[in-house]
Amino acid sequence: MPRKGVEPQRRAALVEAAIGEIAERGSAGVTVARIARRAGVSGALAHHYFGSKEQILLAAMRHILGVFGAEARTALRGARTPEARLRAIVAVCFAPASFSNEGIAAWLDFYGQARTHAPTRRLLLIYQRRLRSNLLYALRPLTADAETVAEGAAALIDGVYLRAALGPLREPERLVNDWIGRNL
Repeated sequence: MPRKGVEPQRRAALVEAAIGEIAERGSAGVTVARIARRAGVSGALAHHYFGSKEQILLAAMRHILGVFGAEARTALRGARTPEARLRAIVAVCFAPASFSNEGIAAWLDFYGQARTHAPTRRLLLIYQRRLRSNLLYALRPLTADAETVAEGAAALIDGVYLRAALGPLREPERLVNDWIGRNL
C-alpha cells in the first residue's frame, strides 16, 4: 500500500534531479534513468509520475518559473512607483539564482526545447507575456510609447541574460536599466 504524502516529495526530488542533470549533461545527455537514480527512485516510478523525459524537463522548468515568479512578486510588492517597479522587474531577471550553474543550464535548455516541443513553447510564451505585462504596467505612466519600450526591454532582458550567462558581461542589470531610461 502506498504511503500518503510520498508522491509530492518524489515528484519534487525528480524535478530537482532533472535540473541537476541538465546542468551536468545538457538535456540531450539526460535520461529518465539518470534522473531517477539521482532522485533515489526507480526509472519505472519516474515514468509513472511524469510519463516521459520531456514531461520531467517541463516540470523542472515550471518549478524554476515558479521560483522566479515568487521572487518577482516579492520584489514588486515593495515597489511603490513605476520606476521602482521597472527596477524590481529587471533586478529579478538578473538575480544571482538565475546565474547559478543549474539556473543557466535550465534557462538555456528551456529556450532550446521551446523550438521543438509545443508544451515547452507554450510555457515560454506564458513567461514572455507575463514579463511584457509587468513591463507595460510600469511603463504606461512613464511614456506614451509603452508598447514599444516594453517589447524592446523584454528582448534586451533576454539577450543580455544570454550574453551574461555565456560569458563575462559586467553589470547586465545596469545595462538594461540605462536602456529603458534612455527610451522613456
